[in-house]
Amino acid sequence: MAGHSQFKNIMHRKGRQDAMRSKLFSKLAREITVAAKMGTPDPAMNPRLRAAILAARAENMPKDNIQRAINKAAGNDGENYEEIRYEGYGPGGAAIIVEAMTDNRNRTASDIRSYFTKSGGNLAETGAVSFMFDRVGLVEFGPDVADADAMLEAAIEAGAEDVASSENGHEVYCEQTALNEVTKALEDKFGEPRASKLVWKPQTPVAVDDEAGEKLMKLMETLEEHDDVQNVYGNFELSEDLMQKMAG
Repeated sequence: MAGHSQFKNIMHRKGRQDAMRSKLFSKLAREITVAAKMGTPDPAMNPRLRAAILAARAENMPKDNIQRAINKAAGNDGENYEEIRYEGYGPGGAAIIVEAMTDNRNRTASDIRSYFTKSGGNLAETGAVSFMFDRVGLVEFGPDVADADAMLEAAIEAGAEDVASSENGHEVYCEQTALNEVTKALEDKFGEPRASKLVWKPQTPVAVDDEAGEKLMKLMETLEEHDDVQNVYGNFELSEDLMQKMAG
């Protein structure tokens, strides 16, 4: 998925998840709590909660932590998070979408704006770049559950629209309204997916030079590390040389 997938792959290779595990668990727990608050605390009846739990399991978050986050939703502990989407342009003119969950809109907006500015980009109005992306469902599986042909065949049969397979795994894309049905059909065949969620998929990825690419990766990393940021998406493509350099 252009900048998003490349960024995740590089961070995975660098093993950054271990260094950020505590912060990552905090973000996952926040999503679980908000999802449980917005619907029922039963993941079988609450697709968003189920997706949040899947994401937590994929990062080996302990069961106790997951249950504690669900229980917190019923506790009315006073934490009310607002979901906000920020849109802007990064180095090289790349379009970037930032999804945040915050209890202080002014603080988060100020931080995000400063990150864009320091990178040589700029924060824009909501809607300024999202038209360059499609809001779609994504179901992820590890590389070992099936080969590319088998996954493609199963995905088409399940009602999906596209599949991207690589050494890192399989990414199955579908209409956002079909996410639950596609997830269930593939889960029946391959077992529990690594992730099932709504994402922003760039319509036309933009190739950037290595200088802009390095600045973009630094911006993506800085955004991801912010406590209030849940997801970051970009429509840029990096060169293979730069990807290997950054992963090293």
